[in-house]
Amino acid sequence: MSNNSKTLKILHTSDWHLGRSLYDRKRYDEFGKFLNWLAAFIKEQKIDVLLVAGDIFDTTTPGNRAQELYYQFLNKASQSGCRHMIISGGNHDSPSFLNAPRELLRFFNVYVVGSVTENPEDEVILLCDESSVPEAIICAVPYLRDKDIRTVEAGEKMEDKNLKLIEGLTNHYAEVGRIAMAKKMISGGIPIIGMGHLFTAGGQTTDGDGVRELYVGGAAYVNEKSFPECFDYLALGHLHIAQKVGGSELKRYCGSPIPMGFGEAGQEKKVIVIEFDQGKQLITEHTVPCFQKLKRISGKAEVIKSKLENLKAEGSNAWLEIDFTGNEIYAGLSDLVNEAIAGSEMEVLRIKNKRVTEQALSRADDQETLDDLDVNDVFIRCLDAYEVEEPERAGLLLAYEEIITVLHENDTNAE
Repeated sequence: MSNNSKTLKILHTSDWHLGRSLYDRKRYDEFGKFLNWLAAFIKEQKIDVLLVAGDIFDTTTPGNRAQELYYQFLNKASQSGCRHMIISGGNHDSPSFLNAPRELLRFFNVYVVGSVTENPEDEVILLCDESSVPEAIICAVPYLRDKDIRTVEAGEKMEDKNLKLIEGLTNHYAEVGRIAMAKKMISGGIPIIGMGHLFTAGGQTTDGDGVRELYVGGAAYVNEKSFPECFDYLALGHLHIAQKVGGSELKRYCGSPIPMGFGEAGQEKKVIVIEFDQGKQLITEHTVPCFQKLKRISGKAEVIKSKLENLKAEGSNAWLEIDFTGNEIYAGLSDLVNEAIAGSEMEVLRIKNKRVTEQALSRADDQETLDDLDVNDVFIRCLDAYEVEEPERAGLLLAYEEIITVLHENDTNAE
């Protein structure tokens, strides 16, 4: 706990995924409303420091509209009274893209750490107030790629790789923690705040949330003991559900600010404010308004119709995912749904009719669409087709997941 007598308010957010679509439906208006709300919230709450723990963008090559939203927000936030903004890279972000304007952004007190460098001290940021008095130290650790923390040896087993990943990640955090403590010894009793973007053991996810089980921290389980004890708070990103790590009040995911898929539709989205005041620390969660309702409707035909009619009567403008679960073949589902929502502001983004799909697949497997599968499903189908058995299957799956992770980590903007 800090002994600093001056009040300091820090806001923790992550996983904006600017530019993300939902079944090809663009969501720029929704992202824009969130960022406008966030800028106003920062001003209203008199936030001193903003932490964004990775996945600012949804892809390594964000479109012009996503970039515009990002820079417009930084401009608004800098004028709102927020004195420091720290942006760290996530697994969805391009390190070189994030880092490209960092020298310019530094003039606006925006610190960008897109990836690790040869010097861990680059991730340890000393923040000072208007009078140049130190007030906090931020360990802005970005998403740690496999190559950043592990050396490859010929013939090593998957278990050895996982142990190396845990050791490499723990050592990296220990080093930035050591550097932070050295700065704290010079600067006085100011708080040390850690950041990170990774999967921790026991982390909660939901179906369709877009979270990739990262090889770093996914297959190799990272827990609350992997982080230095010197952190007064650990601001994590990657998981879209707001949650604590190992039950710790001081190690948290804030979650994504808007639902990234229908699996997140019922979640209350949050940002977290950490306040240091006269040696005391207060952590509060604040609800993010819902800017576009998502609704998953499931059941038999009559249940779906009834639920849609009720939503229409309420004046709902929700985006809908319809999941027909009846046992019978119901070919007129689309007509039923369209008739039920006619004249409303609701929009159907997807209709899933499992019985029709099953009937089609029983005749011809090639009629199954990739929309119903992810990359792991496809690989498992291949293993099934070739009748690969345990334990060979487990080793192949781990190797495959590692390859997929490396592909995702490729920075298409790097020269």
